[in-house]
Amino acid sequence: METPSRYQVNTTSFDHYWKKGAGRLLLQQLGYTPDIRNADSFKKYLLQWDRSGDAVVHQLYNRIGFAKAHAALGAYMSGEAAPDEAAPVFDTFFKTFELCPSWLDHDKIDKGIELSQRTGIPGLLVLRNYCLMGGYESAAINKPLIYTGALKKGAAKRLTETTLFWINITRTGAFKQGGHGLFHVLSTRLIHSYSRVAILEKTDWDTSQWGVPLNTWDMLATQLGFSLVFLTGLRRMGFRPSAEETEGLFHLWKYVGYLLGIPLELLPENEADAIEALYYWTMTQAKGDGDSVALAQALISETITSGFPKSILARKLMQQLHLFYNHFFLGTYSCRLLQIPRPTAGNIAHLFLWRLRLLERRMARPGFREKAIREGGERQAHALEIYLKYKRF
Repeated sequence: METPSRYQVNTTSFDHYWKKGAGRLLLQQLGYTPDIRNADSFKKYLLQWDRSGDAVVHQLYNRIGFAKAHAALGAYMSGEAAPDEAAPVFDTFFKTFELCPSWLDHDKIDKGIELSQRTGIPGLLVLRNYCLMGGYESAAINKPLIYTGALKKGAAKRLTETTLFWINITRTGAFKQGGHGLFHVLSTRLIHSYSRVAILEKTDWDTSQWGVPLNTWDMLATQLGFSLVFLTGLRRMGFRPSAEETEGLFHLWKYVGYLLGIPLELLPENEADAIEALYYWTMTQAKGDGDSVALAQALISETITSGFPKSILARKLMQQLHLFYNHFFLGTYSCRLLQIPRPTAGNIAHLFLWRLRLLERRMARPGFREKAIREGGERQAHALEIYLKYKRF
């Protein structure tokens, strides 16, 4: 099949990002601008996908139902008795990858998790107002959300599911014996396959235009959102991760990406690799469209329509804070494209940023980092409890 028509050199949002936005600093750090012609070697991944995961869906999920199959996955991974029809399917699936590949370094994983936890609530603000909102600038990567009805189901549900995934895989010991990180990553992988199979079988998805839904290259872009874009947002707020923490974050997401079915040769080893990969993906994206704007507006409205805080005045103030961070991270150009209004309040966030940067300067003091990890992780876990109680549907 010919290259999907979505593949084209970007001359709007992402072009601006690399020339005048946050990407300009990334290119300065990299020391050169990648040759856009090299992106041609990646476009084949728009038509590649996780066939092993899809096989599980065809052979099990579509036969016994999503809930029963998902429960069977949990039973299988915990060593409990799984339904007779599930065990051979999972046996085959788990032979397609290694749970403990030779390159896996748990000490690096620990550093990546520690960084994720010590960012506390600011880390969640980066995920929501930079990584998630910024991703809406690409029309193509958002199309599976539209076809699976994510817009109709509401931003709160997707926000909760994303937060649940991220927090569960960034807890201490998540990928060690007794941890639940493996289950949460692999269950997410099969949810992706379930969605892809449903889109291809039940909708009028146009592969010639959009590529395969949830294709391999878009999955890499998502991985980069949780690693490089997240790191960029943290630095913008004033965090100064150590070299060990930075290396750990990329190793953590290399492992998560591998478990999600992304080919190992695509996964960046370090920040320089990630910058190049992000450049090639973003600079070959069509600009955002009406669906991009609709998804952005739904995320903006979520703060008001959800049940937390209980006071409508407090929810309006929170919305203003999110709008502040949208503009802080994305800049005027991108916010204009997504029709994100300027906040009329929310300047109190400047005080918040000043305090965060002050605390970051104390990170080298004895015991301070350990306290930040513990308290930041606790605040994130509490935020997840709020999401699950008030924002799930």
